[in-house]
Amino acid sequence: MSAPRAEIAHWATGAVVLFVGLVLLAEVIVGPQVFRRRAWRAYAWPLAAVVGGVLLWLIAALSTFSTLHLVAHSIWAQAAMIAGGVQIAVVRGTLTSPRWSLVTAAALLATGASFLIHEQNGWLFSRSAFLHHAVGWVLVVSAIFPIGQALRPRRVVWSAGFALTFVVVAVLLFADRDVAPIFGHLSELAGGETP
Repeated sequence: MSAPRAEIAHWATGAVVLFVGLVLLAEVIVGPQVFRRRAWRAYAWPLAAVVGGVLLWLIAALSTFSTLHLVAHSIWAQAAMIAGGVQIAVVRGTLTSPRWSLVTAAALLATGASFLIHEQNGWLFSRSAFLHHAVGWVLVVSAIFPIGQALRPRRVVWSAGFALTFVVVAVLLFADRDVAPIFGHLSELAGGETP
């Protein structure tokens, strides 16, 4: 049995990320009081982060790409599990300070930076390189939303921006391997054609 193609893993991840984004967006739309009438809703994104971290550890352990991929997937896994664990404690009321959102900001920064560092090719080298650069920069820039939640916790813009971050990342993951005019001049090393 061979490993699934990379885009299949990206699409599956995109489905989970989209679910988390839509759950977070629903909380923004209806408000936390209405949203948290069902306990599972409050735990949806933290649990998805922890489970995603566990699955990323499996990918890191089972992938045979390179040391750089192993380190990048391990950083993503650890960042997801730490951020998810802290948010579970916040939902349970164990941690009450809004400053705990800074852990999520650090996780987004670490994840985005590892996306950018582990992609050694330029933006237009291949579709995969473009995806890694785009997702990396989206995550780095979106760290502003949890920082805003820590500093001004009652502003809806921070929660909405954080939720939309997941939606944008999901769209990027679903677009993986999509042939578009921007990719008309891929490197020959990446399977492109010479002009």
